[in-house]
This record gives sequence, C-alpha cells and structure tokens, in this order.
Amino acid sequence: MNDAAAASDARVDAGARQRRVGDVILEVRNISLRFGGVKALTDISFDVREHEVRAIIGPNGAGKSSMLNCINGVYQPQEGSITFRGKTFSHMNSRQVAEMGVARTFQNLALFKGMSVLENIMTGRNLRMKSNLFQQAIRWGAAEREETEHRAFVEKIIDFLEIQAYRKTPVGRLPYGLQKRVDLGRALAMEPQVLLLDEPMAGMNVEEKQDMSRFILDVNDEYGTTVVLIEHDMGVVMDISDRVVVLDYGRKIGDGTPDEVRSNPDVISAYLGTSH
Repeated sequence: MNDAAAASDARVDAGARQRRVGDVILEVRNISLRFGGVKALTDISFDVREHEVRAIIGPNGAGKSSMLNCINGVYQPQEGSITFRGKTFSHMNSRQVAEMGVARTFQNLALFKGMSVLENIMTGRNLRMKSNLFQQAIRWGAAEREETEHRAFVEKIIDFLEIQAYRKTPVGRLPYGLQKRVDLGRALAMEPQVLLLDEPMAGMNVEEKQDMSRFILDVNDEYGTTVVLIEHDMGVVMDISDRVVVLDYGRKIGDGTPDEVRSNPDVISAYLGTSH
C-alpha cells in the first residue's frame, strides 16, 4: 500500500458520505470481453450508486481499463449489458455515452499541448454547443452569445481547479500534475452525471496526489457527480472510496467497502502475488 498518507487531508466523514449516496445509477451485468482468444474480462458484474466514489482496483493486466472502455463505448463486449439510469444497452458508441452524461479521462493525457488551458477545457463543451463550425468560426450573433456563455462556465471550472494563473498558458508548458487537472477540467466541462477516471494520480508525487484527491472529493460533493476511478495507490483508494470492486486476470475477486476489501483473503493473495 504505497503512499498510504497521500490522501490524508482529503478524508471525510464516512457516515455523512454514505447518507448522501443514492440509488443505483449504473449497473454492469455479466460483461465478458475477448480479443481473439485472449479473455480480457470474464462475467463481470457490479453496480454504481448515485453520488458515490466507486473504485476499481487490481494488479496490472487485471482488466480495469478494459472495463472502463466497455462502460464508455470504446470497446463492445461480446456478452453482457450495461444499464444506465434504468435503460439497458448491449452496445453503445462513445458519443452516445457522452450525450447521456458519462465523461472519461484516460491514463495517457490526450490534451492539445499547443492550446491554452482555457481552450483545452472549452473543447469539453463541444457537445453542448448548438451552433455549427462555420457559425463558431465567424463568432456572429447567436454563436457569439453561446460561446460567451460556455466560456463563463469554463472559467468557473478553472477557478474550481485553482488554475487561474495558467488559464492562457499552453498546456504543454505546464507540469504534469497541472496537466492532469486540465484533463479533469475538460471532462467536467461536459457536465457529466458519471465521471470515469483512469488512473488520475499516475505519475504524481505525494503533494500532487493530495491535491487531486481533494478535487475528486470536491467534484463528488459540490457538483454531485458520481465518480468511478481506477487507482493503484491503495492509500488513496481506501481514503476516498465508498465502495471498491477488485479485478484480477479479468475476473472479479472482491467487492465491498474499503474495510471489507482490505480484509478479503482473495484480494490479499492477489496483491501479494500468491494466487497464481
């Protein structure tokens, strides 16, 4: 359990958080995913409740990112279904998922390095814009008013993430930790109901992890956004998660509260490398 104190400043009262958690908003049922003869996921089922922070953990190669890719339509599983707000789908594409209110960040940053922080986060408003590209280019009439409204929304996100001083700075010039914040801001610009975070703290030092943990909890509390995250730092996971699902070699081996998962013999065995 590396950097166990990384999110100590982000701890919140567990009872208060649980009282705010609502009904199931997202349900994964019997998902299986194969690439040729390789099984990436086998019969995975779990649910996500509204307003909770739901962690997905497991050793490298456990299928965690593949699971997120199935949820947001990047991969199409061969078996199983995903239910979002009572509607069940066997296949969805990424745009459909985004339009329904699910946003995603990725392990590897895919920011526009030559564009400013403001411009990068503005790209997250694309689905919300009604004017076409030509109208946006000439910035006339309704298109100009629309851009002004979206820019004001983005400025609030910049303030929220405490990156005001860098709003006009090209993203490529920022330290890695701040680029991760910009990536989070772009996802928030979509106004998601569910936010999928794929290793949001990978490559960060302890201080950067503390900051990111705080922002994730603030997104959950202040925006009311449901969060599903993949994270390797067990200190962070145990501090900020309401529930944890554990994968190993594409199978689910644990599911429950952080304390339940921490004491699960199968989880302990997988992390110690003695189960295979």
